[in-house]
Amino acid sequence: MLEQRYRWKNKHLRDHVSILDGKLSPTLLLKNARYLNHAFRKWKHANIWIYNDRIVYVGEMLPENIDQCEIMDCDGLVLVPGYIEPHAHPFQLYNPHTLASYASQFGTTTLINDNLMLALQLDKKKAFSFLREMRNIPSTMYWWCRFDAQTEIHNEELIFSHGNVKSWLEHDAVLQGGELTGWPKLLDGDDLMLHWIQEAKRMRKKIEGHFPGASEKTLAKLMLLGADCDHEAMTGKDVYNRLMQGYTVSLRYSSIRPDLPILLEEMHQMGINHYDQMIFTTDGSSPSFYEQGMIDQMIRIAIDKGVPIMDAYNMGTINIARHYNIEYLHGNIATGRIANINFLTDETNPTPISVLAKGKWVKRDGKPIEEDIKPLSWKDEGFEPLQINWELDQDDLQYSMPFGIKMENTVIMKPYSISIDVSVDQLSTSHDECFFMLVDRHGKWRINTLLKGFATDLDGFASSFSNTGDFILIGKNKGDMINAFHRMKEIGGGITVSENGSIVQEIPLNILGVMSDEKVESIIKKENELRHYLREKGYKHADPIYSLLFFSSTHLPYIRVTQQGIYDVMNKTVLFPTIMR
Repeated sequence: MLEQRYRWKNKHLRDHVSILDGKLSPTLLLKNARYLNHAFRKWKHANIWIYNDRIVYVGEMLPENIDQCEIMDCDGLVLVPGYIEPHAHPFQLYNPHTLASYASQFGTTTLINDNLMLALQLDKKKAFSFLREMRNIPSTMYWWCRFDAQTEIHNEELIFSHGNVKSWLEHDAVLQGGELTGWPKLLDGDDLMLHWIQEAKRMRKKIEGHFPGASEKTLAKLMLLGADCDHEAMTGKDVYNRLMQGYTVSLRYSSIRPDLPILLEEMHQMGINHYDQMIFTTDGSSPSFYEQGMIDQMIRIAIDKGVPIMDAYNMGTINIARHYNIEYLHGNIATGRIANINFLTDETNPTPISVLAKGKWVKRDGKPIEEDIKPLSWKDEGFEPLQINWELDQDDLQYSMPFGIKMENTVIMKPYSISIDVSVDQLSTSHDECFFMLVDRHGKWRINTLLKGFATDLDGFASSFSNTGDFILIGKNKGDMINAFHRMKEIGGGITVSENGSIVQEIPLNILGVMSDEKVESIIKKENELRHYLREKGYKHADPIYSLLFFSSTHLPYIRVTQQGIYDVMNKTVLFPTIMR
């Protein structure tokens, strides 16, 4: 488990050297390549020799032996390293396999992924088996190690036990601890979390923060306790404060925080024009946000906002590799690195026309190349469709709570006093209050309240997609809510909508009820249809997928609906506990 992620065996290394001696042939020769050279900070010309998944030479020479070599003349193209996404949440309706495949078409060939869903849904043995399987795809997949569930769950001490967390930290595919959504506990004296941070540091791994709105003093304290990077800068001043305290600043452009353009404008107004301590992330956006690309889109925005071209590419490549101590493998085109290379038609257009990932073509001349690997067997990896063997009925839909939750925006919830009659089976469409239920995926408990600000004319909505995999029901009509639940049950998990007794929208999520096995392009289409439908029904915020995810997320204020009950985040108390069914 502790061996290096890319440790070529002695035989492989001898083979690599033999290519330079002419005893073996490269598998791919890129001739006349104009490429981004980070050492000189210039565009240089060279011939690039590749053997399987590794660059074995970059320079003026040509190989003596080309018996087994594909040769590509790169005249007229510009080559840059494969882009790196350092903060992926690969479970947002899509799955890690399909996200990696889709991202590679836009040149993002390496992802550093959240492990939260794996930690919550699978035992450690199955999760690690899945990590091994992910090594067989052309993209490179690294992972984080979470220290908390970012919500109040049952048996958290077992899921995030010292043994489990230590095993994750020790895994060779894990590059960092975090993100630290539970940092208030850390500041309040949680020595176990501090010990895990110390262990990560001992292993030369990074700690990723999650510090929205943190003051200068708080940022300094968290740096002293081990944080290395934070992606929650929302203003130029936030960037400045993080840089002053020694952080690597992850500039964000996501479906709920498309901050990059304004960040760059405010940074430039403040005179911040040095970018070596900055990296890019799309922070696990909803599928439709990726229609225009991933890290390539951020590089394009940076260039458009006046960032020097070299720096724009560096923030999506070498800066990330240096931060995570993987520069010897990733982030530049040089001898010994993994052969992740993007082929551009122009240095100002970062979306590649062709892409190499681990030396394999995944895109060629604008067309995707089907991966030459066996399809992933989700069932064999422990990812089963949901088996819901219990029923929901009208008795479960009883409402007597004195207050509900009000959506201030996509993800921020506040309490409000309920003044309407909740004893009816159908709520009026003259207001934006809906019945809301969070129910245990195993049917053991439920919590019922009203939700204000989600929709005005939504009959029945059910989702197995949530932070913890528990079920969310929303609607004006109790009968349609139950009907949507029944359809969700039939399809083995997903998002379903019932209107006047008929199912009118659905996104099947047949991997644990939280992910689809369909291609990202298909999920984008279905998500766009759902988003359009919900807008017609009164949803007025930025991203309904993230609303579903964050109803239970206690790393944001003010009120959350969790496995423990309705939770006051600021006072760290359960206001109304869940009810056993």
